[in-house]
This record gives sequence, structure tokens and C-alpha cells, in this order.
Amino acid sequence: MKIAEVTNVDFSLRHFLLPLMRGARDRGHEVVGLCAEGPLLDLPRAEGFRVIPVPMARSLNPRVQARCYAALREVFRAERFDLVHGHMPISGLLARAAARAAGVPHIAYTCHGFLFNQPGPAWRRGLSLGLEWAAGRITETYLTVSAEEAADARRLGIHPRATAVLNGRDPALFHPDPAARAALRGEFGAGPQDCVIVAVSRLVRHKGYPELLQAMAAVPGAHLWVVGERLASDHGADLEPDFARAAATLGPRFRRLGYRHDVARVLAAADAFTLPSHFEGLPMSIIEAMLCGLPVVATDIRGSREMVLPGQTGFLVPPATIEPLGEALTALAADPALRARLGAAGRARALELFDEQKVVGRTLDLLGL
Repeated sequence: MKIAEVTNVDFSLRHFLLPLMRGARDRGHEVVGLCAEGPLLDLPRAEGFRVIPVPMARSLNPRVQARCYAALREVFRAERFDLVHGHMPISGLLARAAARAAGVPHIAYTCHGFLFNQPGPAWRRGLSLGLEWAAGRITETYLTVSAEEAADARRLGIHPRATAVLNGRDPALFHPDPAARAALRGEFGAGPQDCVIVAVSRLVRHKGYPELLQAMAAVPGAHLWVVGERLASDHGADLEPDFARAAATLGPRFRRLGYRHDVARVLAAADAFTLPSHFEGLPMSIIEAMLCGLPVVATDIRGSREMVLPGQTGFLVPPATIEPLGEALTALAADPALRARLGAAGRARALELFDEQKVVGRTLDLLGL
């Protein structure tokens, strides 16, 4: 079969879709990626994948989206795909609508988080629900990364057969690594006995950075490493004032590491992981941290609470709060034995549920590939 994997930006294609594209190609299919042009497409192209740039935009501007829809429809008519598989709310909606208009015989969608489950004005949540319902009518195979959102899709009549496939990461890449631990801790100024807490995500407000940076002031002696950057397409408040205050308060205990290609080594050098998001789909970064044997402090929201078992693999705290987050991080920072126990249990859980090979295989089977 000739398959189009469609998402919004290069970051999503590289970090979320590429393993699935590899798996489909390994099964003998021709796979083409479609998303906005960007530097992170260098890896899929180096691996021999054709990536067609389309004018995707993370925006509700109808003129912008109309241009994107027209471009997708033109590509689909020219390429004559057997299957179009859309991802992310806006790009997934446009991909499915354009595929239907172009006469593509099979249309699939993977939901990485519903917009109507995110904080925002009632009109936006209502519009999102209505569009998801309409798009569900033309979707043959409907997948989600979160079990809760698969249940939402069935309950709300978006799709009667919505199925959760979860997310996955490669245990051969993400695992405990004593050599990386020693090298990076020395490079970043953390001693062997220091507790290093790491956060990995885009630098946007809804990832909970204002709360995390304030909470760290109350975690004695612990270091915080932040990995990630703000994408050009990200919206919302600038976090630079928050990071500047944290740098002044925490001093050498605070490190901003930027976007890195060696996230697995950074995680292996840390002692605990945190992702205090306000909303998520099913966070890849939590899977990566669990595979590296780190206990996780996350918020009690969709996605994250499907992954973290409180008191067994980490802790869940209310979103958008400071004191409970600080208390959970302090408990881990003060107790190496607790960190080791929770981290080992988390790694075992991740190997069982979130092994990339298992997740990709399950997804390809459901797509009929």
C-alpha cells in the first residue's frame, strides 16, 4: 500500500510518527510524510523517507487552514494514496477532509489529545467537539494514544470503535546508563550524591513550568535540568521571566540544556523526572523517563495518570499547584532508596506497556497493514 502519514510540524513527525513510518516500511509499504517544512525533517529524509512539505499552521485562522486543505487535497489527488493517516487535532481534521474529497479509499486518524478536553473558552471546546464528531463520520480507523480519550470518543459518539494504542519508546535507546550518568553529571556540575530532577518538554505555559520553577525553591539542595525549547509555532505567554527568576533563585542548581538529540543520556544522568502539565495526550517524555528507571512526578490529568501509579512508580499532584508539587519532589530528593524502588517499578511497567515495537505493531495491525 501507499501510505500518507500527516501531521502538523517537523517536531511531531520526527518524534511521534517516524517509528510508525519505519514499521510500515518494514512491512513492505511505501510511506510518505506530510507536514510543515522544518529542520527536524533531516533524519527521516536521511533514512530515505520522502517528506512532502505542506503549509500547515497551528492556528484557527480559516484562511490559513483553507490554504492547507487545498494543498493537501492537491497532493492526495496527485499521489493517489491507498491510506491517509492523520495526526494531531487540526492537521488530522484537514487530512481526513482532504482525503475524502480526493477519493482516498482508506482514512485513519490517531488522536494525540482532544482540544475539547483542554482548558479554554466554551466556544472553542464546543467547536472542537463538533469538528471531531463530523470528522469521525469519515474515519474508517479511529485510534487514540490515551485509553481515557478512546472512552471519550465512544461515549460522545465521535467514533463507535475508537481504540487506544498508547505511545511507545525504544528500550534499546532509553535505559539506565552509568557511563552517561558519570559524564553528564560532571559536565553539568552535579555531584554523585546530588539529586538531579529533569524536565523534558516544549517550553510552554501548559507544561507547568511556572509552578515547577517556584516549587523547586522549596526542594533543598536538588538540581533542576530543563531540556527543550519553544517551537516557532507555539502560542501563549513568554516564559523567559520565569526562567530568569529561577536562575537567580536556584543559581548553579538550575540548568537549561535546550533542545538535545541525546535526551536518553540526559535522563540516564538524572535521579527523578517531572512533567507538571495542565493537559496531555500520553506523554512520550514520561515513557522515556520510566524506561531510564526514573521515578516520575506528574499531574493528575488524562494521559499522565494512565502511566504513573501513585506510590508505586512516582507521584501524581493536582495540576497548576505549587506546594503539592514541591512536597512530592522533596520526598524523592530526600530518599535515594525511594527513588530506586519507584524507578525500578516504573521501568518494569514501561517495558510491559510502552515498548515501541509492541505499540507500533499493534497500530499497524489495527490499520490493516
